[in-house]
This record gives sequence, structure tokens and C-alpha cells, in this order.
Amino acid sequence: MKILDKYLIKQFLLTLLFALAAFIFIFIIIDLMEKLDDFIDNGVTYGIVFQYYFSLIPEIIRLMLPVSVLLSALLTVGKLSDTNEITAMKSSGISFLRFAQPFVITTLLISLFAVYFGGYVVPDANKTRIYIEQNYLKIGIKRANRNIFFQDTPNRIVKIRYYEPRTQIANRISIQEFSPKDITQLAMRIDADRMKFDTTKNAWILQNVLKRVFTNISDSLQRFAKLEISSLKFRPEEVREKQRKPQELTLSELKKAIADIKQSGNDPTRLEIEYHSRIAFAWASLITLLFGLPISINKRRTGVALQIGINLLITFVYLVFMQISQAFGKNGALDPVLTAWFANIVFFIGAVINIYRAQRV
Repeated sequence: MKILDKYLIKQFLLTLLFALAAFIFIFIIIDLMEKLDDFIDNGVTYGIVFQYYFSLIPEIIRLMLPVSVLLSALLTVGKLSDTNEITAMKSSGISFLRFAQPFVITTLLISLFAVYFGGYVVPDANKTRIYIEQNYLKIGIKRANRNIFFQDTPNRIVKIRYYEPRTQIANRISIQEFSPKDITQLAMRIDADRMKFDTTKNAWILQNVLKRVFTNISDSLQRFAKLEISSLKFRPEEVREKQRKPQELTLSELKKAIADIKQSGNDPTRLEIEYHSRIAFAWASLITLLFGLPISINKRRTGVALQIGINLLITFVYLVFMQISQAFGKNGALDPVLTAWFANIVFFIGAVINIYRAQRV
């Protein structure tokens, strides 16, 4: 049986590598055709173009891995059916569960790797890709980033309504400082129209400032045309760091961003959905394999074309379920964890039903 397992795994992995290579090639060719005019108009060198598409490969692998895994399993089973090897296995007493074991174990390991790959490798590659898009192709540039939150110290929260990267000016700022003895008690609040960092003084300069100081028995109000604050810990580069898109953040960075937003008293639902969806999508390969493999093994005479059709249909339905659940989650109708895992749960239930039917055949 070990020889058979090695044989199945080898066929499965070889087909998987071929499928991924084919998808990468197709994606790059299509994207290159779309962006060719942009590359030429902006005078982008061959080296930058190569760097751009090299950094795009991890994202393609992440997106197409579930499709490639299911397609590889279906094609491998189809090949075994055409050569009557599945018939020989069944006649020798090998059950469906035993036959599926090497596929499932291999895909389980692939899914574990996909969690790390999608959580850390892909975001690092996306940083390079998005940098090239913004600086060479002038795509996706934000003139101002809105609603930035900082946990500047354990008892100080900074809110910036929007930040202008070009001028490095923060607008509509709110600084809330809480009592060290009682973190729920607001001790001071500063509101300002604008704020800019002075590198010579190593301090933030606020304009049109309203400062309130609260005590147990009273509060005071002061107005300033300009106020210099050197006690703020964050710097302009940290504000720019906050402007990174979610796809540029690793799982650890997403978790920290979620915690910062929660501590500032705002809603982190969208980032929570991104965090859990990234983990859930890494397991899509295993879920779709469990769903599609029982269908394939009992359709021995369908041919390659129908096998590919089955693969595309299953993947399409899976993605539709994922998009629908995310839409409900972002509207607050579903919990972020349930939003991320909804498609996997539905398909896993379907997989259990298909496996049960396959064992009875």
C-alpha cells in the first residue's frame, strides 16, 4: 500500500505543479496585455516589469491553489479510471476512504503551508507589487487616507480624520488621554484642525487647537492658534504605515491593527473578516477536494472535459458562497468568523454527504 500511496501522491503533485504553472502563465499573459500600454506610457524598464510580475506570482498561487488542487485530483482520478486502475483497486478490496487517504493527507499539508504562505509570503510580495503600481504605473494612489487610529501610549489614543501623504499634513485630529489610575476616565482631550511634524523640533505642531482637561469635580477649556506637542510617540512614517492596504498586511500585522482599532473604540469588522478569510481560504483546497473527489471517482467515463467542467463549477459555487457571506459580514449581519468560514462549512457538509454516498457505491 505504501507503493500505491507514493504512486498516487506523485501523480497528484506532478499534475498540481503543471496546473499552477499553467495558471501562472495564463494570468501573467492576460495581465501583461492589459497593462502593456501603461508600462510603455510610463517608461517602465524591463527590470521593473520583471520585478512586478515576479511579485505577482505568490498572489496568483494563493488564488489558484484550491482550483489547482481540485483539478489535479480530478485529472489524476480520471487518468486512473481510463487505465482501469481504479477498477483494479476496488476489486482488490481498497475502499474509497483508503484510496482518498494520500490525496487528503497531501492536501492537508498543502493547506497548512497555504496558511503561512497566504498570511506572510503573499503580503510581502504584495508590498512590492503595490509599490510599483503606485510609483511607476500611477495606479491605486490615495490622495488622503481616512480614519487613522493610534494607540500612542497605554492611556493615549490618537484619531486622524484624514492624512495627506503628499504634504504630510494630518487633518481633524483628536487626542484623548485617559487617567493612568482609571483607564476608563478621560483626563484630557485635544482637538485640532491640522497637525504637521517639525523635524527640527522633533515635535508635532497643531493648529486651531481646542484643549479640554477633565477632573473629578470640574473641567477646563483652552484655545490655541498653534500648539507644540513633543510627547506624542508616533512619527510621520508610522502614519504612512497605517495607509497600507489590507492585502499588504501579514496576519500578525492584521491582528495588531485589529487590536489598535478595538482599543480606540472603533469597529474593526472589515479587518477581522480579512484576517479570518485569509485563514479560511487557505483551507479551501482541502474542503473542495473532499467535496469533489467522491464525485469524480464515481464518474469514470465522463472524460477530461467534463472533469474540468465539474472542477470549474465547484470552484465557482464556492467563490459565490464566499462573496455572499462576506457581503453579509461587512454589513454586520454575520459574525466575522462565521463570515470567513461560511463557505467552508457549507462545502464540508456537502463533502460529508458525497463521501457517504461514495462509500455505498
